[in-house]
Amino acid sequence: MAIAVALFLTARLLGVAVLALAARATTGRNPLGLLGRSWDSLWYVGIAAHGYSRTQHARSGATYSDVAFFPLYPALVRAVRAVSPLSGGASGLVVSWTAAAVAACGIYALGARLHGRAVGFALVLLWALLPHSVVLSMAYTEPVLTALAAWSLYAVLTGRWLWAGALAALAGLARPNGFAVAAAVLAAAAYEVWRCLKEGRRVSHRLWTGAALAPLGWTAYVLWVGRRQGNLLGGYFEVQRRWGSRFDFGHGALQFIHHLLLHGGRIVFPMAMVIVATGIVLYALLLADRAPLPLLVYSGVLLLIALGGSGYFESKPRFLLPAFPLLLPIAQALVRTARARPWHATVVVAALAGLSFAYGAYLVVLAHTPL
Repeated sequence: MAIAVALFLTARLLGVAVLALAARATTGRNPLGLLGRSWDSLWYVGIAAHGYSRTQHARSGATYSDVAFFPLYPALVRAVRAVSPLSGGASGLVVSWTAAAVAACGIYALGARLHGRAVGFALVLLWALLPHSVVLSMAYTEPVLTALAAWSLYAVLTGRWLWAGALAALAGLARPNGFAVAAAVLAAAAYEVWRCLKEGRRVSHRLWTGAALAPLGWTAYVLWVGRRQGNLLGGYFEVQRRWGSRFDFGHGALQFIHHLLLHGGRIVFPMAMVIVATGIVLYALLLADRAPLPLLVYSGVLLLIALGGSGYFESKPRFLLPAFPLLLPIAQALVRTARARPWHATVVVAALAGLSFAYGAYLVVLAHTPL
């Protein structure tokens, strides 16, 4: 796992170095400030410092409430601030960078278990070099969710149901789409129960307990927000609607794509469209490869949420960052290429790195578009 973490850190540090050069050359801003206090990071830092207390009224009439943001990441940031002299933004970076390293370990463990160590290393490297992987170096929640998801899925595949359920519950407290981890655990548990009944075996109490734990984090926070809003079941979704986010089965996204194809737009929008389309193709390949059920359910739910949600089209690639199992077919192909034609694989990795570093620097320094 040390090699996997070294690969990940090397890729991300090079990306941060390119971002720092771009920031100094164009805006003169402190790159760590950009990474630690941009867009949603400001909301998380505010929650860590003051709790849930902020509501912002936009000129458009929209009302933005900080209860839209799940509590695990701010709680971790607050804990780091309590034991260190770091600022809120710096504490957020410590949490995110640590979680990203833990996630890299979990991703390697899954890839190695399924297809061998080489695929595990390739999977980590590809995840570190995604076009939006700069988010993994920012004070955002995706590294935390990915770390919890990777190890929860690994626990499912190795039959550690209590760990799987507990980590899924924590993932449900990290992000709204963290429910995908619980869905994967529940689907795997249901399949295992069916197998036990079919074969006349007793169902372990650990399996029942793990399955019961899995959805508790996400459900508890949604109900807490609902109670606070005076609408137990619908309050959280009303908060999201006021942010412009709702699940409309892709109607809003299709309308946006139609407008984009007719009238064009800034590079972040066609790039988002290409990344989401690539995600669909990769999921089809994952299905064709007959990947384990928990990985299919987890990736499928994340993809469904990204496709079916309206609002913030440019953020959809970020929503797919935790969907690392989608990269398994590419990781296997990269390993086969590296063994047959090493220079070809080197060129591919170098091209991915160039795209990731340049586009990441553009997103954070120059795009001025919400991530």
